[in-house]
Amino acid sequence: MDLGPFKKVVLGSVAFAIFWILAVFPAVPFLPIGRTAGSILGATLMVIFKVITPKQAYDAINLPVLGLLFGTMVVSIYLERADMFKHLGVLLSWKSRGAKDMLCRICIVSAISSALFTNDTACFFLTEFILKIARQNNIRPEPFLLGLASSSNIGSSATPIGNPQNLIIAIHSRISFGEFVLGLLPAVLVGVFVNALILICMFRRLLSDVKEEEDALYEMIVQEDSAVHQISLATMSSPNSLEYHEYDPIAEHVNAQRMCELDMCSDSCGEIELMKAVLSKKEATDNMFSEIGEPMEERFARGGVQGTMDMMTDLEPGPQQSAEESKGQLNRWKRLCIYLGTVGMLVAFLMGLDMSWTALTAALIFVILDFKDAGPCLEKVSYSLLVFFCGMFITVDGFSKTGIPTSFWTLMEPHAQIDHASGIAVLAIVILVLSNVVSNVPTVLLLGAKVAACAAAISPSKEKKAWLILAWVSTVAGNLSLLGSAANIIVCEQAFRAQPSYNITFWSHLKFGVPSTLIVTTIGLALVLA
Repeated sequence: MDLGPFKKVVLGSVAFAIFWILAVFPAVPFLPIGRTAGSILGATLMVIFKVITPKQAYDAINLPVLGLLFGTMVVSIYLERADMFKHLGVLLSWKSRGAKDMLCRICIVSAISSALFTNDTACFFLTEFILKIARQNNIRPEPFLLGLASSSNIGSSATPIGNPQNLIIAIHSRISFGEFVLGLLPAVLVGVFVNALILICMFRRLLSDVKEEEDALYEMIVQEDSAVHQISLATMSSPNSLEYHEYDPIAEHVNAQRMCELDMCSDSCGEIELMKAVLSKKEATDNMFSEIGEPMEERFARGGVQGTMDMMTDLEPGPQQSAEESKGQLNRWKRLCIYLGTVGMLVAFLMGLDMSWTALTAALIFVILDFKDAGPCLEKVSYSLLVFFCGMFITVDGFSKTGIPTSFWTLMEPHAQIDHASGIAVLAIVILVLSNVVSNVPTVLLLGAKVAACAAAISPSKEKKAWLILAWVSTVAGNLSLLGSAANIIVCEQAFRAQPSYNITFWSHLKFGVPSTLIVTTIGLALVLA
């Protein structure tokens, strides 16, 4: 496909540029409408400018990807209700030796999860958990979020079901599941290790001085006369790090509340009313502690991430439980069914069943098992993210219709032969650039057949290597920039919408993404070719 008409090329490039700017800078001063509205604007302009027809725009929307994303969102909501993330927190924080150790565990867990559940699913599952851990331990979440997104992208290249482009490659190349894994597993293992090492080096000061951060204080202020007592949650990262002082913080807090009540009541009540107020306050406080089921002093004494998570989870208001759930019997049964259903979904993925319908089926099963109105759970789905993907699919397809990506490959093809090192380097650069401009799935669709045909002309064994190179580079290329992969966008959007909000900027991601992508890609290519 050559370049299209001049008007189509110019208008298509303008529409794509607007989408790209708003996706990278969602609060740009001249049009601060955000990423989601920016993607819809780019898609609409593609149709208004007649770069693509309305029918082509509808056809460009990848329904299987949207179905998979929606299904995994619903599954993750029910997994959260089943306390999976709390158990995962115990696993990640078990005998943890600090922030660096936690970062390495996050990288390993996200890589394994993405290889089995896809990188988008792993990121959606784990982002909220990482933000919660960062809030509770008062740590800047940036290195952990970058580790999650980048390791998920690297780990997803290990299997054909790790990401959509791998699935396309596996189908077109007819490489078996086992051959695919064996061909890329060494590169994935080394890549995850090197990526974690780069993160530790870049954020060594932050990871080493967590306890010295000024914003690393989770304050518990006790008003007892003029005294203000503070407890640092950062010092609770190990079970033995919380020291008891001469005062009991919980008892002091309760006493302070009672004294405040006494002062308020003494001005307007007599002695009888004053005693009633004190007894009422004491009864309410005792009831709160009895509902928790464990003395709060013991929660503080246990310390650690798990103790803190238990404490904060118990204090959060929630819906009233039924008689069966209050006994724990029905609740445990539901949790078991959700865990088994998730395992069944994974097995179905491994068996090669349609991933989007499998995820939707698992989500529907969980809704039925809950046997309640699913409205509150469905309200937690990030519909704005789904809309963003719709607009992105249309905009990228319109840009491809201009002929610019194809012309770029035609120009580079003579220099991108895989029978020598310089040709492999050129091919890798082409894949890296296109994957970050038009995204990795269109890049694979555009280059797959062409790269395989060039390699097959050299030798049949080179064809298989070419497909594996395409799978490795197009996936790791997602770490280069914020728009390189959907996993990056999922992590960024969830962090931005969290409370408190945290924004991963395009430049902060690029500062880490460029060296990590280049180093990991180079090492992985050497292992794939070997």
